[in-house]
Amino acid sequence: MKIGELGDRCGVTAKTIRYYESIGLLDEPTRTASGYRDYGDDAVKRLRFIRDAQATGLTLSEIASVLELKSTGERSCSHTTALIEQHVASIDAQMRQLADARRELTLLADRAKRLDPASCTDPNRCQVISDERHMA
Repeated sequence: MKIGELGDRCGVTAKTIRYYESIGLLDEPTRTASGYRDYGDDAVKRLRFIRDAQATGLTLSEIASVLELKSTGERSCSHTTALIEQHVASIDAQMRQLADARRELTLLADRAKRLDPASCTDPNRCQVISDERHMA
């Protein structure tokens, strides 16, 4: 099948397919006599795997590491599990940071409700964000 058909079957663009080939995620396909790329069913399976792996949050580099293990005949499950666990830990850390930021912003919003806008006369700060008592 030609590159456009492969892209249609897998939901990616021809440009993406060519990029994946250039970085080694997809093997170079055979070429027709007229020079067109000619893909087989293995390309569909690999491209769908890449797309599915990206949907889980894996980077192209991480996906390449999984495919490299597979290409050498090794099992990749423990490696893939470790990658996924790293992403879960990263998301957990981001969630903690977001919760901390939310608490701080909620405090500022509550404080803003108690402030008198007429008393905000300093041209170098906003009283909602900077408490005058901490400016000395």
